[in-house]
Parts: sequence; C-alpha cells; structure tokens
Amino acid sequence: MAAAGGLWDAAPVPRNYFGERIAKSYQAKWPELFEPGVVDPAVRFLARLAGTGAALELGVGTGRLAIPLSRRGVRVHGIDLSPDMVAELRASPGTGDIGVTVGDFATTRVGGTFRLAYLVRNTIMNLTTQDAQVACFQNVAAQLEAGGCFVIEVGVPGLQRLPAGETVRAFAVTPEHLGFEEYDAATQIAFSHHYWVVDGQLETFSAPFRSVWPSELDLMARLAGMSLRERWSDWSRAPFTSDSTTHVSVWEKPA
Repeated sequence: MAAAGGLWDAAPVPRNYFGERIAKSYQAKWPELFEPGVVDPAVRFLARLAGTGAALELGVGTGRLAIPLSRRGVRVHGIDLSPDMVAELRASPGTGDIGVTVGDFATTRVGGTFRLAYLVRNTIMNLTTQDAQVACFQNVAAQLEAGGCFVIEVGVPGLQRLPAGETVRAFAVTPEHLGFEEYDAATQIAFSHHYWVVDGQLETFSAPFRSVWPSELDLMARLAGMSLRERWSDWSRAPFTSDSTTHVSVWEKPA
C-alpha cells in the first residue's frame, strides 16, 4: 500500500492518506511485505526489465523495492504524494542515489526518460477514478523510452469471492490485525478498513481504492499507446489463470 494518489474531489486534488502515523509504522504494520521471499522475486523481475536503464517507481513510499533495486545497480527515481513516506525512505541508509519527487503520480513528470516504470502492491487502485488511472498510463507512456515497459502488480477484484448479497470480506484476521474490504460493485470503489492492537491500544485506518480488471488496464495501456507484453499471477511468473487473485502485468511502449 504505497503512498500515492487518493480520493479525487471536485478540484481534482488527490488526498494523502499516508501521513506521519502510517509512514512511521508502515513496516511494523505490514511486516510480511518486507520478507525476502516477497521482496527478492519482485526485485529480480524488475531488474531484469530495467537492464542498464533507469527505473521510475510510482508510489515509491518508504523504498521497500526501490532501495534493493538501487543496490543492484539500477538507477531509480520515485514519485510519492506523501512527504512523510519519503522522509522514512530518506532515513534509510544508502538512499542517496535514489531520486524522489513529491507529487501525484498520475500527473507528475520528473524529466528524462526511463526504461522501466512500475506500480506495486495495488497502488494503481489509490487513484479512485477511471480518468485518473487512464492519466497515469498516459503519464508513464510520456516518460518511457521507446521499447520501455510499465509493470503493475495488483489484485483481481474479489467480487466473485463475496457471498451472494454481501458487500464485506475479511482479508486479515489475527490477534493483532483485522482487515476488511467493503465493496461497491456499481462504482468499483472498495474501502479497506484496518484495525490494529498496538501496546494495548486500538489503531484504525480506512481508505478508498478503485478496483480495476485486467482487461480494463489493457485498454488503458492501449489508449496510452502501449500493448500487453506478458501477464503472470506473481513475480515468480506463475501462469495467470481464472483462479488467480493477483497479477503482475507488463505493457510495452513501441520501439
């Protein structure tokens, strides 16, 4: 859940849901995301696509992937809406070579071109309108070099796993963390509700996300002049099937 985008109001100013409280406790709240078994396959996948070129991470957050990718020799620049998440990245050692721009990744441009752009862990859903998601693809296409790739890791909308007539599904149930997804099928908006017990105190976090189907993302890519190159269930390249709950998709800008 990297910091980026947000709920668009009439002004179209995105809302930052990832302030200081979440930024400082991000790794503690989602420790599973920092496990080598989760990070390493993603970094290998991205490094292979970047090659000797530069990479642009949209929603760079605290640098969970940007830092190990940079350590592999890939030049990384990140965009993030949250100054607090960026501050946590900068507090990590060895991040001086990672460029960061604070801004909305649907519209922010950083100058230059990149061999690779990527969005991970459902961050495309932080843009809560179809127009904003389309703008993101167009923004990426404008910053990719010819033959460059755009990678998104995102969940397949979980509507098929909802019992008939219900709108809420639990996705985390432990003594320390409860998580529930609340779906509105008509608008494709899902609210994620989190409840943690920290030092005997209850902490909560809720934010909206726009669910998006793989075929819808493919159309957004086509509108931006890109085409689907490959799609997998995960970073280890397991086949994508009708039973997949997530996908890692790669779109390519024409050479």
